[in-house]
Amino acid sequence: MTITQDALEHSATLNSSRSTFKSTEAGQDVERGDLLPQISATGSAYRYNSLESQSYANSAAAGSSSTSTSGEDYNGTSLGVNVTQALFDATNWYEYEQSKKQVGQQALQLEIDQQQLLYDVSEAYFEILRAKEVLDARQAQEKAIGRQLEQANEQFSVGLVAITDVNEAKAAFDSARAQRIAAKNDLQVSFETLERLTGQQYASIASLDDELPIQPPAPANRDDWVDMALASSPSIQYAQAAVDVAKSGVDIARSGHLPTLDAFADYSYSDNDRDELRGHNEDVQVGVQANLPIYTGGSTSASVRQNTYSLEATQYDFEDQRRFTTQQVRSLFTQVGNDVESVDAQREAIVSSRSALEATRAGYEVGTRNIVDVLDAEQSLYESISDYADARYTYVTDLLQLRQQAGVLSLEVIRGTNRWLSDSKPVSLTSVDDADMSAVDDIGKRPTPPSMP
Repeated sequence: MTITQDALEHSATLNSSRSTFKSTEAGQDVERGDLLPQISATGSAYRYNSLESQSYANSAAAGSSSTSTSGEDYNGTSLGVNVTQALFDATNWYEYEQSKKQVGQQALQLEIDQQQLLYDVSEAYFEILRAKEVLDARQAQEKAIGRQLEQANEQFSVGLVAITDVNEAKAAFDSARAQRIAAKNDLQVSFETLERLTGQQYASIASLDDELPIQPPAPANRDDWVDMALASSPSIQYAQAAVDVAKSGVDIARSGHLPTLDAFADYSYSDNDRDELRGHNEDVQVGVQANLPIYTGGSTSASVRQNTYSLEATQYDFEDQRRFTTQQVRSLFTQVGNDVESVDAQREAIVSSRSALEATRAGYEVGTRNIVDVLDAEQSLYESISDYADARYTYVTDLLQLRQQAGVLSLEVIRGTNRWLSDSKPVSLTSVDDADMSAVDDIGKRPTPPSMP
């Protein structure tokens, strides 16, 4: 639960979704503003200066002229206030209605992202535990085959076995060692995946209890899960919300044919200090104005067609999302049921593989089996152990994904899963003791004995 809370707080993806939601909420306020009174004021202060110069001819015969110069110089101020209120503007109204639907749609996207994060964190967490159990199996396999190689070397040195037995054991040991190295790398990568989701580093995490109940999903009817998904899936609801937003887009486009009606009030004031004038000027104008679009070059009709096709696309997307979610829920329900049977089968496979290994070793001791049979039985046992761990964690993650697709993956579900975690065997990168592997590594580095003549 601590790691889940870290993810909910620090996930870059979820925080981005939260910011997008807040941005969409602010967009609703922007559209609401167009429906409220619009008030603007203008003002100016100026200095006026003019100079006029004219020349006059006194008489044509005399050929003389005179010049007259005049001018004005004064200061002035002006102020204007304008108030408008939309009485009828269908476009602004439908845009406001659309913005409210977009807020609801984005809220659903936020829910989708949160449920996806809950699943991603859970999957990353259990991938670490899966990788650790696989690594444990690979380490045990390497040690067991290392002992087999050591025995083969000793038997060869006294002439009890041929060099081929040593080479077979060495090849199996090298293969097991490569598998152990790959498993250790998978464990490290799994920790890094979890750190990317949460932005935090963890020294260790709790392991999954061996007593985890492996049970079919409840409710036990597949159709009940489908009904749950159709009613609760935020992905389906998001697709439906997209249809509603697109319908508002058609309304906005059609409103381009409608008239608009506004009430307005204008006030203006002006004054100056011209010598021959005293006082000031004031003007007040109150009224209503209407505007009727008659022809806009066909753009309004084209916009209606464009938004109608967009509406059709979102309706098809909704149907596709509904079908996809239904298919996913059905498949995951079936998969979880198969996982339950697979866990039981893999548990029995371990018992069978262990018995087969003991029988093969006994046959090898009396000469009825060769070393290849023993090595194959060793590998089969540890493959069964690895497959059992893989089956358990596949069951857990598939069950969580089923809940996610049904739209019911929540913190309560995570809290319920959290009860099956135990701190008795913490898992960390440092829990892999390389020192314990050094003796086994030394076996692999020993020179191969020379071939028999």
